Amino acid sequence: MDPAPHPRRRALGFLAVVVLGLLIVTLAPINEGLHRLLEAALPVMTAHPVLGPILFAVLSAFSAMLAFVSSAAIVPVAVFVWGRWATGLLLWVAWIGGGACSWAVGKTLGRRIAARVVSSERLDYYASRLDRGTGFATVLLFQLAVPSEVPGYVLGTVGYPFWRYLLALALAELPFAVGAVTLGHGLVEGQRGWLITVGLAGAALSVLALTFLRRRMEDKAE
Repeated sequence: MDPAPHPRRRALGFLAVVVLGLLIVTLAPINEGLHRLLEAALPVMTAHPVLGPILFAVLSAFSAMLAFVSSAAIVPVAVFVWGRWATGLLLWVAWIGGGACSWAVGKTLGRRIAARVVSSERLDYYASRLDRGTGFATVLLFQLAVPSEVPGYVLGTVGYPFWRYLLALALAELPFAVGAVTLGHGLVEGQRGWLITVGLAGAALSVLALTFLRRRMEDKAE
């Protein structure tokens, strides 16, 4: 079984997110529940102007390191309280920090620990096709195409240079941070057009990156 993700599955995942968002803003009971949650969270978050952003950043960093942790559910709350610019910056910096930590884990603790987060089959698949001399464009595609918790562990394990990885990470996470914040704002404001546009754009970007990455890796394996 091919351990690499398939473009069709990735597209279906993004489309599922779009459909879920449309249901939230269209169905009155769900939409009202979301706004009650936002209104309840506002005084709590504003009462902790330092601790709130720190906790949001920590959770977002962990979401970049561990597949079972996600900050997606609290992005609309953060946008509602802090606005799009502050939330986007926090999210982007936190994801970069989480990716840097996953690279450090892969580099210092090696394959045994990395395989606890990334499956052994997937780790072997990517490690056989990526090394410290892999071109920057391929690493950028890798970062764009696969779940965010994967690249850091893999590239740390194979010894890919940290600063080149960090640059690819920052460039790749930027559009996703913008997209996540825009989706969160769309949910808060009930903007169906933004939900559809951003969701489809994210799907297209990820699927194109994954398609080109698979071609490069198939060439590498031959």
